[in-house]
Amino acid sequence: MRYALIGCGRIAPSHIKAARDNGFAIAAVCDIRGDHIDELFARCGLPPEEAASIRRYADYREMVRAEKPDLVSIALPSLLHAEAALFVIGEGVNVIIEKPIAMSMAEADAIVAAADRTGVTVSACHQNRFNQAVQEMRAALEGGRFGKLSHGAVTVRWSRGQAYYQQADWRGKWASDGGALMNQCIHGIDLLRWMCGDELVSVYGVTRRALHGYIQAEDVGTAVLTFANGVIATVEGTVNLADEDLEEHLSLFGENGSVKLGGTSANAIDYWHFKDAPEESKDGFHEKTLNVYGNGHTSLFRDVADAITEHRPPYVDARAGRRALETVLAIYQSSFTGKPVTLPLGEVASRDFEGFFDK
Repeated sequence: MRYALIGCGRIAPSHIKAARDNGFAIAAVCDIRGDHIDELFARCGLPPEEAASIRRYADYREMVRAEKPDLVSIALPSLLHAEAALFVIGEGVNVIIEKPIAMSMAEADAIVAAADRTGVTVSACHQNRFNQAVQEMRAALEGGRFGKLSHGAVTVRWSRGQAYYQQADWRGKWASDGGALMNQCIHGIDLLRWMCGDELVSVYGVTRRALHGYIQAEDVGTAVLTFANGVIATVEGTVNLADEDLEEHLSLFGENGSVKLGGTSANAIDYWHFKDAPEESKDGFHEKTLNVYGNGHTSLFRDVADAITEHRPPYVDARAGRRALETVLAIYQSSFTGKPVTLPLGEVASRDFEGFFDK
């Protein structure tokens, strides 16, 4: 599998590691700044001979056309995800798109349509679906062990200070990034919607820029989600913790069982109980991770490679990325209007909320 990477910033080492773990041939990387490529190779600990074998580009269009890779992953600033993805798909190249898949519903729809039209494999990089704890919850859900679902919840309590936002001028801006819900919490929101039934019918959200006056978008947000199957769910997401990331919890409750996942990125099982096996205990399970990004990139990359060779959809497809984006934009829209929002969402974009907290 010949692989190439577009974008060599903060998340890029996870992509390179995943490619190497899966034995991909890393043909090329692209970034408009050569020092970013140097820093990436250093952070990944690439041996000099391996680094020298990877070709460098400043223009991803040139790279894709010259290298003709089997798979590209996109780790650019969020504003550029859709533009790059549509180009790569148009070249007939399979692609993994970092979250969020786009910054507007129109862009997300265009990506889904392009994937359908071309038959190219397109995956949204919601790697936490591959967490071992998440997979345990999903297996119990698909096995019917919860019975009728009552409700679910996701809580993301992390810390991002001014130094983080100063590292890249696109962060925290409505047009190029969004806020805590779009950037840090969208993985948890993806998991919540996936577990609660996918078909979301209404959203009521409240967001604030409470402690980060130097950004445009929200640093804390809450929401109540209502699903077509009657399940209700809550979202709490923030980057307002004073010192360090605390937790990402995902909980699911049904008539016959309750599960609460914890850790910093839903990588642990805090509580596990089902009526069909009251003696069964998974409490205390904890998947060790190096950072809040978890270990899921390797599994997601492997699944995408298998999907390409097996001519099947990837486990996390473009529509999954679209649903996660739609949920965040619906929360923004509801907070902006002060009213519940009915889904499916119309032509909404993150940039629509520019100036919201400056009134």
